[in-house]
Amino acid sequence: MRGQPTSAQSLDRAQGDSRQTRQQARQRAICDAVMAEGAIRIEQIAERFGISVMTAHRDLDELEGRGLLRKSRGVASAMSTALVESSDVYRAGRQRTEKSVIAHAALEFIEPGQAIMVDDSTTSLRLAEQLGSKSPLTVITNCLTVVDAVRGMRGITLLGLGGDYYNWCSAFMGRLTTAAIRELRADVFVMSTSAISDDIAFHQTQETVDVKRAMFESSAKRILLADHTKFERRALHAMLPLSEFDAIIVDDNIDRAHVSRLRDAGCTVVVAQRHASTHPDW
Repeated sequence: MRGQPTSAQSLDRAQGDSRQTRQQARQRAICDAVMAEGAIRIEQIAERFGISVMTAHRDLDELEGRGLLRKSRGVASAMSTALVESSDVYRAGRQRTEKSVIAHAALEFIEPGQAIMVDDSTTSLRLAEQLGSKSPLTVITNCLTVVDAVRGMRGITLLGLGGDYYNWCSAFMGRLTTAAIRELRADVFVMSTSAISDDIAFHQTQETVDVKRAMFESSAKRILLADHTKFERRALHAMLPLSEFDAIIVDDNIDRAHVSRLRDAGCTVVVAQRHASTHPDW
């Protein structure tokens, strides 16, 4: 019949679908490898997956475009730098235990009936997963992974903030986002940061800084969640002095000198402990 595909056309279509399926599977495997190892040379990726260097570049270009990793000087990397933050997929797998205990400690600052602003950090995501125990709550966020975590919880009213969508952090940012935030007032804002230098929270992107500052200014109480690795990193844009937060929650792997210095400066520092017997004299 007229208009029906020929056998050759059907075969070409099937082969095309098969190639696309293989490409998607290969890209997932490449992404998993880079996430696991942090950084791999592109020539090694080509050799490991039995593809040409050109094909490896094309795969990495697509993964970079989706915000999952980046290419630089012949290396595919998932790790953050002072100028570029790593994807939320990579960050979610780092310091999982520390983030969980920090998030659990943060629950003590939240009461039923409150409106809570939650940023797009992976540490705040760990908190979002536990918010059902504090319902009823109103949760305000610009982050899709936080939305996914709380949307099925009974007693949670969810307010999602729109704007320009950024793949690398699964979040909405930009002028529309900050304008919406400024029209709101929350009881508590919970956030994390990429780096801490000179007792100031820093981030690699100005867009992220703008959103977190807007959330900070629109909230009555501000809580910073920061695992010990944040004190070892650097980023470009200054965000907020730690002294302006109502509480800073850290894990018990932190250098004791940081805790002492912050407390001497008048900061409230909560050391979340993985085990009851850990550092009893904090």
